[in-house]
Amino acid sequence: MASTPPTWSSSVEAPGCREMYLGARENVKSTIDKSSMVLKNCARDLANCNVMEKPHILALKPGDKSGIHSAFAPIIEKHFTIISNDEFIKDKQRWADKVQAVFVWCAVPEVNRDLLQALPNLKAVINGGVGVDHLDIPLISSFGVKVTNTPNVVNNATADLGMTLLQASARKVIQGYKTVISPDITEYLQSEIGYDISGATLGIIGMGRIGYQVAKRAKGFDMKILYHNRNRRKEEEEKAVGAHYCETMDDLLRESDFVMLVVDLSPQTHRLIGKRELSLMKRTATLINISRGLVVDQDALVEALGTGLIHAAALDVTYPERLPRDHPLLKLDNVLIVPHMGTHTYQTTQALVERMVANALAILNGQPPLDEVKASK
Repeated sequence: MASTPPTWSSSVEAPGCREMYLGARENVKSTIDKSSMVLKNCARDLANCNVMEKPHILALKPGDKSGIHSAFAPIIEKHFTIISNDEFIKDKQRWADKVQAVFVWCAVPEVNRDLLQALPNLKAVINGGVGVDHLDIPLISSFGVKVTNTPNVVNNATADLGMTLLQASARKVIQGYKTVISPDITEYLQSEIGYDISGATLGIIGMGRIGYQVAKRAKGFDMKILYHNRNRRKEEEEKAVGAHYCETMDDLLRESDFVMLVVDLSPQTHRLIGKRELSLMKRTATLINISRGLVVDQDALVEALGTGLIHAAALDVTYPERLPRDHPLLKLDNVLIVPHMGTHTYQTTQALVERMVANALAILNGQPPLDEVKASK
């Protein structure tokens, strides 16, 4: 099912771009190759065990609202029988003993104590994506059930969207589009003037796998890159992307033209950016959030945007998702919001689904999964 990676076109030359492209392509190819190897090995083991029927998993029906795109259903159905969440709810007695794994996509199905107690033969909870803040890992583990996620697979697509949001907000792309299609506007508006990206300062809060990919892309725009992280990167890693470490987040906030949040949601990062932090930012600064909605105090953000404390915000995540239609964020002209679509590309979704399948097959075969998430001690 893996699609052939596109070839490099010399018409897109820029310093470092070819190397970054080829490196990203190799990372995706390597991830798909590893997943494919596990799939083949596990499928062989299942065949050797004379398994007469495919294992059953509980998941949203592919193609349903919030479910895995229907185009990728064959990847799952090749190895598993899918019991949809609706089917399970209608006839729990029929399906409860059969389900051996739960595939969680967009935080659904909810894996709570009631569900865990209802599935006596459950062995795995397989999460699509990196973040597992919606899963109670200690609770799930207490039932002897393993949890996996899909790190690395999402790095490039999420970093791409972060830079997309930065550029679209800085250059007022959405406002320009609305002007072009509006029957009531006969001339371009001065309010559509934006800010330069090249030469601007980007502050990255959270320099993990995705944050580092953001830095690689920002380097191509000749941006000055600052970052704050729990642990400082190696000197050679900093030099490779031209990044400068800030000991305190406050220093980064004061100096940055664009601040991008790329952290996991945890008790330490819950409302990491609040009224005080927003007040430290430049009045011309833009906040970009590609992590989790709860990393930002949304009420404080509404106030900061409404009073001009900061220039703009570009958000892939909010809380809740989807926002109520009367939410004040939706009434502001200086905020750009997209529906948590950082990983929503065909290539990345395929790699995600293949990784989920590989993790599930490994666990059901008694082998260590590629990406187990264990409860913190």
